[in-house]
Amino acid sequence: MKKIIFTDKAPAPIGPYNQAVLVGNTLYTSGQIALHPQTGELVLDDIETETKQVMENMKAVLEAADMTFENIIKTTIFIMDMKDFAKINGVYGSYFDENSAPARETVQVAGLPKGVNVEISMVAMK
Repeated sequence: MKKIIFTDKAPAPIGPYNQAVLVGNTLYTSGQIALHPQTGELVLDDIETETKQVMENMKAVLEAADMTFENIIKTTIFIMDMKDFAKINGVYGSYFDENSAPARETVQVAGLPKGVNVEISMVAMK
């Protein structure tokens, strides 16, 4: 049985999807971009600030499912320009303990929603 996870502390879905779905002990999140949850405005000041907003949005979704970044087992990072990887990785890495960090892939893409530079999705387990 699946349980839909929703929080107003992360951007509301803008299509036929949910912020996350919990199936048993496994949480599947939708990709998060740097939308500010209260204003609906994009946070695109620089790549570090953008990535921090993405991670804060993901943190809110995890908290709504009674989880933390320690529960993450797999992430996917979609980026527009691989030249931004080191800066994105620096912010992303600050949310994890290197000894228990999740598996991850990083993919450069031709485009992302709303013209953002980074989108991150995650899978977590209780």
